[in-house]
Amino acid sequence: MPRGDGRLSHELDPERPGPQDACGVFGVWAPGEEVAKLTYFGMYALQHRGQEAAGIAVSDGSGVVVYKDLGLVAQVFDEPTLASLRGHLAIGHTRYSTTGGSTWENAQPTIRANSAGTTIALAHNGNLVNTAELAREARERGMDSDGSTSDTALVTMLLASRPDLSVEAAALEVLPMLRGAFSFVFMDESTLYAARDPHGVRPLVLGRMERGWVVASETAALDIVGASVVREIEPGELIAIDEHGLRSARFAVPEPKGCLFEYVYIARPDTTIAGRNVYSARVAIGRQLAKEHPVEADLVIPVPESGTPAAIGYAEGSGITYGAGLMKNPYVGRTFIQPSQTLRQLGIRLKLNPLRENVRGKRVVVVDDSIVRGNTQRAIVRMLREAGALEVHVRISSPPVNWPCFYGIDFATRAELLANGLDNEGIRRSIGADSLGYVSLAGLIAATEQPKTRLCRACFDGEYPIELPAGNLIGKHVLEGVGRRVADQAPESGEQRYEDGSDGAGADTPSPLVPSPGARDALQRP
Repeated sequence: MPRGDGRLSHELDPERPGPQDACGVFGVWAPGEEVAKLTYFGMYALQHRGQEAAGIAVSDGSGVVVYKDLGLVAQVFDEPTLASLRGHLAIGHTRYSTTGGSTWENAQPTIRANSAGTTIALAHNGNLVNTAELAREARERGMDSDGSTSDTALVTMLLASRPDLSVEAAALEVLPMLRGAFSFVFMDESTLYAARDPHGVRPLVLGRMERGWVVASETAALDIVGASVVREIEPGELIAIDEHGLRSARFAVPEPKGCLFEYVYIARPDTTIAGRNVYSARVAIGRQLAKEHPVEADLVIPVPESGTPAAIGYAEGSGITYGAGLMKNPYVGRTFIQPSQTLRQLGIRLKLNPLRENVRGKRVVVVDDSIVRGNTQRAIVRMLREAGALEVHVRISSPPVNWPCFYGIDFATRAELLANGLDNEGIRRSIGADSLGYVSLAGLIAATEQPKTRLCRACFDGEYPIELPAGNLIGKHVLEGVGRRVADQAPESGEQRYEDGSDGAGADTPSPLVPSPGARDALQRP
């Protein structure tokens, strides 16, 4: 699937996608600024983290309004829409679905009003593992799902189910109930909140503007909006920002386990995580890869763009010339028009094309970030041979992906992971390379400059830092399953439900706008 920023994901067949990135979240509290536009630019900087849906919630102090829809940030928002979203604080979200299908109801931010008249909007990066348990808790409190099947909507419901408490106090009661990975930005009419799970699996950073504060999934998003980096939100920390300033509270003891795959693939190269620049880490991984898997060759080429820093490092470490061997179509972007089978057979040629003059008659080292199913590498090796390469040696800047992720990356199932069923030689034969080398787990960890004990390595070594539920009470569609078991409680077919919990009486204007109950107009989704 092509990525919204023009980069390629691992797999090229839209029906067989590679790992889908964790979502991106952004929040800003800045009276006097155009917060919706700042959020738009922050989300644009985080587009690589999610391409299924985008949304912004904004408040002017009297009510919260959410505008969201399926598609890329630039497809969902335009100038008139952003101009209509006025206020002094906002949150935004770009989504890849990890719990709940890719539907409008599951787009974020989610919104819910409590019986005291306070409206809560929430955006989530990560994935909870006790979703079924939280669904039971929400039902026992009499909360309905409004058609959503995401863990994010459950958290919003649980926050709204405590009208006798302030949102801050409700969060300090709800957050310790959650198990899994979460970096939240959420808001009510007057306050911006951010929280990170006790393991800090997914990143979340705090920034300062001249007239306000910003929180975001990556430091690159702070750079884009002109905010300076203050610090990371700590694992197990809740912060609140309002007219009285910034305050912090702990809801859990921190046990850091940051996602190792962020350094390999997910984060932008110009982002810094735990004090380590991602680009520098990827170059260091490439150098380590050259040390662990040397080969006699004439040219080192990357699979653009995610393989580029590691390829530069491999060339530096090996002394082999670095060059371009594959050209990417710079205008690749997400499309909802799926290619026919005939076009799909062209596969990678729709996105990449070899530089024949550069690779003909040469022994080539191709550097990529990971192998999931092997479709991409298989196609690239074949294409380079057809272009005249004498030898094709594949080097991968991560260890074999053997295990699925339950903390916010939508990998293939374990049965689909190529490395799960084959050893290194079997994978080499499968993709048709002359040789194949993966960086070692120890080498990858060393490049991050983080202690092994502070990293989640589950997709590589199967050691899950957060206990997973037994049985089938986990997975992307767990709530759809729970929903089927309580289908007798669902509204009758044809009854329209809205994000504010109403039945939409009187709504007749199609729009992705979702106002809080106190807003003047109730607008129906498209």
